[in-house]
Amino acid sequence: MDISTGTRASNAERDTVVRLLGRHMADGRIDVVEYDQRVAQVYATATRDDLRLVLSDLPEPAKGAAEPAAARRPRIPIWQRIEGSSWLGVSVLVLVIWAAISLGVGAFTYFWPIWVIGPWGAVLAFRVLTGFESGRCGRRAS
Repeated sequence: MDISTGTRASNAERDTVVRLLGRHMADGRIDVVEYDQRVAQVYATATRDDLRLVLSDLPEPAKGAAEPAAARRPRIPIWQRIEGSSWLGVSVLVLVIWAAISLGVGAFTYFWPIWVIGPWGAVLAFRVLTGFESGRCGRRAS
C-alpha cells in the first residue's frame, strides 16, 4: 500500500477503512457518532496518508481474526435455499392433499405425491451435492 507520500487513495481502500471502522465500532472502541464522523472523514480524504490518520488511534486488527459473519459465504447459495423451501412447501401441500383424499375415501389411495416429491427432490439434491450452478462445480482448489 505504501508507494509514496501523497499517493491518492482508491475507493476500494476507502471501503476497507470503513469496514475496519465498523469492526472497531462493533468491538466497542468507538460509538456510532464517532463512527459517522470518521466515515465522513474517510470519504472526504484524497490520500492514503489521510486514511491512515483516521485509524491512527485505533489498534491494528489481529492477523488471524475471523471474518465477520456477514462476509462469510454460505455453503448453499441463496437461490438453492429458495428452491429447497419451495420444494418443501409443495411437498407438504401434496402430502396434505393426498391424506385428505385418503381420509375422504376411507382407505389409503395410490401414493401419487411421490411423482411430485421424488424427481424434483432428486434434481435439487444433485445440484446441491455436486455444486452444479453454485459456482463450485469445476473449480480447482488452489
